[in-house]
Amino acid sequence: MEALPIDAAHALDTLATREVVSCLTGSLAYMKEVRDKCLAAGIPAKVAAPSAGGGCGPKAHLLVEAVDVPRVAAVLDGEWRASLAREGVAPPPLTAFADGEHLPCPACGTAAPLEAGACSDCGLQLDDDPSSRSCGPSGCGPTGCG
Repeated sequence: MEALPIDAAHALDTLATREVVSCLTGSLAYMKEVRDKCLAAGIPAKVAAPSAGGGCGPKAHLLVEAVDVPRVAAVLDGEWRASLAREGVAPPPLTAFADGEHLPCPACGTAAPLEAGACSDCGLQLDDDPSSRSCGPSGCGPTGCG
């Protein structure tokens, strides 16, 4: 059974009295686009900017109820698969990783433990834990940069 679309005002009313989680972070324009796709799929969602971001500018967050996070993932997966189909590209096969194996870095492909939350080969920051970040030789620590 497919969910009926809901409008933004109804979503805001629904979420006003419920506990929400940030399930996706990105530019304001992209978060609005994903919110609209969620509303079309019947998922109450709203966009907020609870954090100032960092060096890449402010980040917007897509907020939904925790129980709806898998539904949001399904919407995004459907969009991704549709874009692959438009390009005539088959989705890559899923690979299962055994316990103790490390996922490959999406930038360089290195499968190794993270160092301070970043890829040990190319340095791509993969861990969202601010206490594991280092901004340079002196680092910034758990309270942020400054």
